Amino acid sequence: MSDFLTRFEKSLNGLKRRARHRELVLSGSGLDFSSNDYLAMSQHPKLLAAVTIALAEGVGLGATGSRLLRGHHTEHQVLETQAAQFFGSQAALYFANGFMANYALFTCLPKLGDLVIYDELVHASIHDGMLASKATTRAALHNDLQDFEDKIINARNKGVKGRIWLAIESIYSMDGDMASAANFMRLANKYDAFLVVDEAHATGVWGQGGKGLMAKWEGAENLITIHTCGKALGASGAFICAPQTIYDYMVNFSRPFIFSTAPAPLMAFTVAKSLEILQTEPELSATLKQLIKYASGLFAELGIKPSGTQIQPVIIGDAAKTMQIARQLQQAGFDIRGVRPPTVPDGSSRLRITLTLNVTERDIGDMVSLLKPLWEASHD
Repeated sequence: MSDFLTRFEKSLNGLKRRARHRELVLSGSGLDFSSNDYLAMSQHPKLLAAVTIALAEGVGLGATGSRLLRGHHTEHQVLETQAAQFFGSQAALYFANGFMANYALFTCLPKLGDLVIYDELVHASIHDGMLASKATTRAALHNDLQDFEDKIINARNKGVKGRIWLAIESIYSMDGDMASAANFMRLANKYDAFLVVDEAHATGVWGQGGKGLMAKWEGAENLITIHTCGKALGASGAFICAPQTIYDYMVNFSRPFIFSTAPAPLMAFTVAKSLEILQTEPELSATLKQLIKYASGLFAELGIKPSGTQIQPVIIGDAAKTMQIARQLQQAGFDIRGVRPPTVPDGSSRLRITLTLNVTERDIGDMVSLLKPLWEASHD
């Protein structure tokens, strides 16, 4: 092997020694306990039929350019108007995915002299955006409102004059726990701060009509929410829902927006149809919540604290043991994946079990029955 590749091979070997090496595994094998397709929307007959018709009618596969250079299509404009009306914001700016939306926001809006106080468990996309920002950043203890407030007070006492930004998720992707939406909104109002909430795992499921946990406050001048389309909505993309001024500012100053080819018009059409289905079929989220309630009881019987949401972590701790249990579950027909550092903190390797409408109560019961002895053996 050439010297050029040696250092990369050494890094990969290091991951293997620590049971952290990742490989791609094809989807579609086993019962779905790992995807984010919470409402099974990606296979909804109405959605598939609408996309088929749209293709036949000539809706574009490729945008052919950035939104500012011939890549702005009717489907994008219709979708953004519809999304703003659905979520209750003044405007909604559509991006190709949630990572890009978060990255674009945090590289564009917080400025030199500003302070971003973020929950220690926010998504990697927020971290990467903050790294590329000129703002100062401080981590707050997970879901600890008092620690957020202490850091605001400390910053002001030390003479920080810029804008304070608070960055949280409404439902955390690896723990499944919820943030206190009302308390964080009150905190932002108290200190004249901007609150940025990633609603990725709440969109379509939680809040009135699946509008997210911040739905009650959408439209506030100091609130920005990110709603992704690749989870409960069954498509791809993400919205930054914000005041019109923020929309206009990002169109003019956000480099990831300006210099990226626009999302496919066909995908924008797909997301718009998904939002329509969400509005007309509230039973989708209601059925999922019934599954969550059922599963929560089974997990509690095992001594596993229920998250109360569609994301249920089962903490094993050791990375190698976690992956071994995941393989055993997969071999038995349950597609459950292990999650290891650096995605989660050291010593907290876990099974990340998600509940979707792709499974039934019986499937959940069978899965928990198989998990029980594996879980108990891992804690002997």
